[in-house]
Amino acid sequence: SELGPDDSGRNIVEIIFKSSWLKKDNPICKIERILKVHNTQRTIQRFEDCRDAVKTRALNSTRKNPRCAADGNELLRFHCTTLSCSLGARGSSSLCGSIPGCGVCTIIKQGFQKKGGGAAAAAEFKGVCTTASSGRAHDSLKCTDGRRAMLVCRVIAGRVKRVTEDAPPFEEDNSGVVAAATGSYDSLAAYTGVYSNLEELVVFNPRAILPCFVVIYKAHES
Repeated sequence: SELGPDDSGRNIVEIIFKSSWLKKDNPICKIERILKVHNTQRTIQRFEDCRDAVKTRALNSTRKNPRCAADGNELLRFHCTTLSCSLGARGSSSLCGSIPGCGVCTIIKQGFQKKGGGAAAAAEFKGVCTTASSGRAHDSLKCTDGRRAMLVCRVIAGRVKRVTEDAPPFEEDNSGVVAAATGSYDSLAAYTGVYSNLEELVVFNPRAILPCFVVIYKAHES
């Protein structure tokens, strides 16, 4: 459903979206619509199950991780995807049937898929790449179309594997690969230059990502 101009929720989402875009020199984009995602109870329960699993593992572990034990290390993240239908246009909030052609409708209907892409880490580990800033999410989508959809998501990051820029390639980093593959880690963060080490976070379990809002926008290319 669409959030109108007088809705306080819309203002909050717009502030979060614009303030985390690092390209502050130019007008960054024109927001057309902001939609609230009404997730099914099943989707929400799967998300909460992911949280419970992380919390249980943290409480039973000898490694102290208070964030994981408290809330599963929940973060607010962005994921940019394609928009090939009229979602948001003229008040439309109906999802289209173009699966998988329309990225945003596919994600809302079927959930996130393990595709890789985005960060180098996402290409190595089949996971979903999420970002801490809307600008980085925008840059990560290789798309020439004008309109895009930015998903604002709640993410259970869990235990994070950090990878430095000078680390050996993933296939040589046996300890890290084995740990991630065997479930010791829930997500992986890579250093990406001007962005922080948690800027690009690859989440291994797609169910640990809950889309809450969709920002439909058109970017002003510099």
